[in-house]
Amino acid sequence: MCRMNRRFALLAPLALLVPLPALAEKIPLGTISDYLNGLTTVESDFTQINSDGSISTGKIFIKRPGRVRFEYAPPDRSLVIAGGQQVAIFDAKSNQPPEQYPLKRTPLNLILAENIDLARASMVVGHAEDGTSTRVRAQDPEYPEYGTIELVFTADPVELRQWVITDDLGSQTTVILGEMKKGGQMGARLFDITAETESRGN
Repeated sequence: MCRMNRRFALLAPLALLVPLPALAEKIPLGTISDYLNGLTTVESDFTQINSDGSISTGKIFIKRPGRVRFEYAPPDRSLVIAGGQQVAIFDAKSNQPPEQYPLKRTPLNLILAENIDLARASMVVGHAEDGTSTRVRAQDPEYPEYGTIELVFTADPVELRQWVITDDLGSQTTVILGEMKKGGQMGARLFDITAETESRGN
């Protein structure tokens, strides 16, 4: 996959591709904020639908606040790391240094923030339930031009199932999560852009 598709994973609505539990009432924003703030670490398989319709798979590691790692499965083998307020995209087919840009420029930063408050003025621009899940579309109130992230939750108990990101160029990418393992230990090395760069000889 091209480097831009990695970017879309962190920046970027598509139909659900996985069955979800039946009928869910709209989950309040306060409840969703509490759920997200309660997430410390998450490990999960994921399926990514890229803006060009192609599909990637892999494993994701999240360590709030501010850290995430996307490991793409073969034949892709690309890697995306967010840490130290930066995002780095490592292209497995290139020996060049990773492409980097500020995490704050990506809508995913909204769920990696230390304190999430979806009731903040102008942050949520969509909040609805579609019969099976609650969908919340959010943006950075200070920088709406950076794009939006639409989070999809099921209820009883509240669980994040996927997100859809629309980036600053209007491209859309969906990340569908598998079963999430929460609260495990994750070493700092997973999210160390400098160490990863050095280990690859870039």
